[in-house]
This record gives sequence, structure tokens and C-alpha cells, in this order.
Amino acid sequence: MRVGIDLGGTKIELIALDADGGELTRFRKPTPAGDYHQTVATIVAMVNQVEREFAATATVGIGTPGALSLKNGLMKNCNSTCLNGRPLKADIERLLGREVRMSNDANCFALSEAVDGAGKGCAVVFGVILGTGVGGGIVVHGAVLDGASHIAGEWGHNPLPSPRAEELPGSICYCGRSGCIETWLSGPGLAADHLRLCGSDISAEQIVLQAEAGDRECGHRLDVYCDRLARSLAGIINILDPDVIVLGGGLSNIDHLYERVPEIWGQYVFSDEVRTRLLPPQHGDSSGVRGAASLWGR
Repeated sequence: MRVGIDLGGTKIELIALDADGGELTRFRKPTPAGDYHQTVATIVAMVNQVEREFAATATVGIGTPGALSLKNGLMKNCNSTCLNGRPLKADIERLLGREVRMSNDANCFALSEAVDGAGKGCAVVFGVILGTGVGGGIVVHGAVLDGASHIAGEWGHNPLPSPRAEELPGSICYCGRSGCIETWLSGPGLAADHLRLCGSDISAEQIVLQAEAGDRECGHRLDVYCDRLARSLAGIINILDPDVIVLGGGLSNIDHLYERVPEIWGQYVFSDEVRTRLLPPQHGDSSGVRGAASLWGR
């Protein structure tokens, strides 16, 4: 039995898979807000619960909202900031009494979609998270590309490409820099942009719904969002040239993106033809947790 855990800012999800990748069970618990020790305890309790239920010891893979530092083994780059500087992997291994495998949540999402999702059979898959934050993961021939510093795919903390005058210098990001892609393309980033320019304090989800209902201002903001996403993904294509880019996270549910963004990105890609496909996730919200389980193979 393989257990995967998706450690999110608001929920912790667990899935248990059998040897053939079939789902045995799946459940969620709220993430203890801002409480590192309770977060660790909740993860361990969830693993113990499923092992008791199936009377089996499982391999455990965990998708996290950051990465392990190679320098000291502590968590870094987490937008769930209570995890930063903490020995998450070591603490969970100590309490479970075994090795666990851990990777960034975007890596887990990309792995799931590359193994048996929208990118199945593709040599290079770039998985994108467009949600509370903006993350990315790279899978090459079925294996996660971590990179020398375990930051491969972190496109969200690069500057927005080809910025317009009105996009400079950009908002301050939690990482300390200004104008990061994440500050424009995350759900909160889209909402903040709408508030700044239209004076209406509504969520990204509401912006999309109102745009689809014909609201002119929300429709324009969505068009601008598509252009920014196209510019940003064009930079990925110029460097990585993936077969497929798969979108995940709450904003991946905007159907308009899959038609409009590829229409735009050709202006910014250094080629006379763009063969990269932009696709929605096959496993939807389950991709990250399935990918975490797949850190131990199939």
C-alpha cells in the first residue's frame, strides 16, 4: 500500500493506493493554522489511521508547499510560513519510525499527470499550480527533475516577462521581491489587481463568474490575465520546450485559458511553431496527492 499526503495551507489530504494504483481510500482534515507541531501530529495520525484500517504498513510520500534545504534539511520557500526553518521530514520520520519521501506539491502534481494523467506518454511535462500561490514542477521521462538546489520549476518567483509600464514595479511578494509572476497570476493576485484598477473587492472566483456572465470590467481583467499567463508560459517554453503544460489549482478551472493562452503565447516564443499543448489536469484536485504516493513508484 502506498500513501500520499498533500499538505496544503487549509487542508491535509491523504490517499491510499494499492499496488496497481487503484484508490483504496481518501480523506481530508483541516490544516492546523500556523501551528507546526499540530500539523506534524495530524499527518502522523492520518497515516496511523489508514494503516490500522487496512492492517498494513504503507510507504509514505508527502507533497509540501515548499522544499527541503540541501544545506540543513529544513523546510524553505513555503508560503505556509510556519513550516519554514523546520525539520518536517525528520520529525515525521521519527514519529512514524521509517523513511518518508517528500517533494514540492507542484512536483507531485506534475508527476501524477505525467504518470497516468494528461501528460501520460510525454517525454517532458511541466505542471503548473495556479491557486493561492503559483508553483511549477518538471517531469522528464517519468521522473521529477528536482534540480541542483531543489528549486527546478519555481517559475512563480521570476519577474513577469515583457512587463508593461503599468505593471512596474509590481507588488511586493512574500519572498521579498517585487513583481513576481505569483503576485500577478495567483488567485489573490488576480483579485488584488481587480481591486486596484476597478475598486471592487471580490475574489478571483467571482471575477471569473462575472466575466462569464458578461461583465465588461471582469471580462477585461480575465483577458489581461490570459496575456500575462501567456507571456509567463512562453518563457518556460523557450527554456524547457515541454511536450505538455498541465494547469492545476483553482484557476485551472477557467476553460477560456486553454483556448486563449496558446493563441497569445506564439508572440513570445522563439520559434515559428509552438507544439507545446496546454491541457487541464486529468485527475483534477486529486493530482497532487496521487503524485505524492507516486514518489515511491508505481
